[in-house]
Amino acid sequence: MKGMVSSMFFYGITDIGKKRVVNQDNFKIKEYSEDVTLAIVCDGMGGARGGGVASSLAISAFMEHLDENSAVFTEGYASANADEVISDLLRNAVIRANTAVYTAASSSPELTGMGTTLVCTLITKNKIYCVNVGDSRMYHGTHSSIEQVTRDHSYVQYLVDIGRITPKKAKKSSHRNIITRAVGTESTVEADLYSLNKCSSEHPVFVLLCSDGLSNMVELREIASALKSSDRSGDALKRAAERVVNLANEHGGNDNITVVLLAY
Repeated sequence: MKGMVSSMFFYGITDIGKKRVVNQDNFKIKEYSEDVTLAIVCDGMGGARGGGVASSLAISAFMEHLDENSAVFTEGYASANADEVISDLLRNAVIRANTAVYTAASSSPELTGMGTTLVCTLITKNKIYCVNVGDSRMYHGTHSSIEQVTRDHSYVQYLVDIGRITPKKAKKSSHRNIITRAVGTESTVEADLYSLNKCSSEHPVFVLLCSDGLSNMVELREIASALKSSDRSGDALKRAAERVVNLANEHGGNDNITVVLLAY
């Protein structure tokens, strides 16, 4: 999926990888106005069917909440308390998604225990907002200074935080796929929220959302290298996104791989 809003360009892609028999990732990109673009990535878990159901349900419920409250995009983001308004909107959308997945999982034995990660960015005229649950990530920056914005809700991140292992060892840990928060596995969920100012640069500035099928297989320097020759056009973003997906598969493709790239 590719497109452009005003000076915002985007492209999204999902790939089954080399080891999975089904793709349980889902993503969506929506333009609410020339100043407001939203993208969301969910990586489902829970059996052959459950993961895909969870990620799809979460996105649908999340988007329903935003669509029902879309007046915020013409009124709220320009107000003096925009950060509070947008944060509440995204937090409540996660609650809506969690309720939808948890209710479905509780109502069907074959879906018991299903859940999903969730990472979403909402980009307005001047700011970038993000909400996440789990270990799907958001990155932001130019090809020469791209950085991780979100913090993983994972067991290895916890071990890093308490000093038990180093970040380098975390990347190789056999426990790196264990997450400590997910949408839909409990009746309530806590999401982390972030906001940052859009920066100006002579180079394209990127926002990248991805599932761990990318982040576990491709180093950040490799992602930056793939972005190096990319301009702000949809075709350039398509080539960059396909390049990092190919890298994940070349490195083993152990999981489903989803990448959403936006540039301004």
